Amino acid sequence: MLILGVDPGLRATGFAVVEGGVRGVRLIEHGVIQTADGAPLACRLQEIHAALSRVLIRTRPAQMAVEDIYAAQRFPRTAILMGHVRGVVCLAAAEEGVEVSPLPPAAIKQAVSGFGGASKSQVQRSVRHLLRVPGAISPHAADAMAMALTALSRAGIALHAPAMRPAREPAARG
Repeated sequence: MLILGVDPGLRATGFAVVEGGVRGVRLIEHGVIQTADGAPLACRLQEIHAALSRVLIRTRPAQMAVEDIYAAQRFPRTAILMGHVRGVVCLAAAEEGVEVSPLPPAAIKQAVSGFGGASKSQVQRSVRHLLRVPGAISPHAADAMAMALTALSRAGIALHAPAMRPAREPAARG
């Protein structure tokens, strides 16, 4: 089963394709779609949509996992912008007939690290260990990996990594 995890962000959208089965889990592909800070919102959203659509077409995942929307009272503008990004992410999935599974942030942290209040660095260490990723990875890609792993766990797939070849870097970064 292939799951695409997506960490929506206007500046940087992380993605990771993870495969799970009876032999465990392995990372197929990961990357970050980056947009220019000064570009108009519509152009940035189109860029994210187009790049994510290419990932969906190339990998054909069974499901896409994204973090549930949450809003910080102190930063309402950020929540609104993330809603825009999450909307184009969901649109890209719908256009390819891929089911979208929203996941609560605490459930993601619990699934990969064993603690619902885990820090970003704890989540990153956990996904690196579970997926046997050598070296540093982008925090955005790590969050996307954690979402994909959580969706696999919820589908009944054990989160252990078999001895397989390492993941490849993405062909294009948006």
